[in-house]
Amino acid sequence: MRFLLFLFFGIFLGLYLSWPGLVVQENWKCFNQIIEKSAEDKISLKAALEISPSYFLKAKNKKTTSKIRIVADACFR
Repeated sequence: MRFLLFLFFGIFLGLYLSWPGLVVQENWKCFNQIIEKSAEDKISLKAALEISPSYFLKAKNKKTTSKIRIVADACFR
């Protein structure tokens, strides 16, 4: 039981240190808006500026985790 408590605390602390805005409601609205707009192929300028040039230069097929990281960086930092 104590192991699970430390595990969940560590995961939450790691996410919070990476993205401090994770607990702010406004940032979740931003996250949802970018997801909705990307489904319609309309992406915000804020999200486009967060993408590094190396993202485009490397592989063509990106994993879902990589896409989530970019959107989270745009909204939660």
